[in-house]
Amino acid sequence: MKNIFALIVLSFVFYSCAVKVPYTRQVKEEFGLKSEEKMRKVQFFTSSTIILNQVAESSSETMTDESGTLVSSSTSESESLIIQANTRCIFEGYGPNGEIRVRFETGDQKFLEFLSKGNQLRDRFYFVADWKASGGPKVKYGGKEYKVDMMRGAARSSYIRVSKKRLQSTKRKERVVKGMKV
Repeated sequence: MKNIFALIVLSFVFYSCAVKVPYTRQVKEEFGLKSEEKMRKVQFFTSSTIILNQVAESSSETMTDESGTLVSSSTSESESLIIQANTRCIFEGYGPNGEIRVRFETGDQKFLEFLSKGNQLRDRFYFVADWKASGGPKVKYGGKEYKVDMMRGAARSSYIRVSKKRLQSTKRKERVVKGMKV
């Protein structure tokens, strides 16, 4: 029985509480995220809500019905995409100017781009759109053109984040000392 107490007891204490931090060049260097393969293993999140409204596609047609009445019909089609804050996204690839492309759903060209505005290690990767387009900021998503809704979302200040945690392990030994006789 006494030998049982003499066995080495190992215990691992983990301090792990994940927090979402902005993705920066500093995070990239700290975790060695230099290859696309490593980037694909990282879970990204949006920092704030992005709302995109599809540029309306409309068509009109004029004709006469069976009673000889002139009929003018028009149809329009639009779609709004709402990407809420903290929406999960995955790495799709890099753009031509170093943009990070992240995907929220499957489909051809269904990704958004985020780019660092500065050269500092701590600069965030912000949402990319054509902010100077006539009629308001626009972006391509899934091969279609969308207007960025500046009233309901916080798209201009939206950036990508990653979940980061620190693991700390402690090894502990415990043994019973029998003592010595003269």
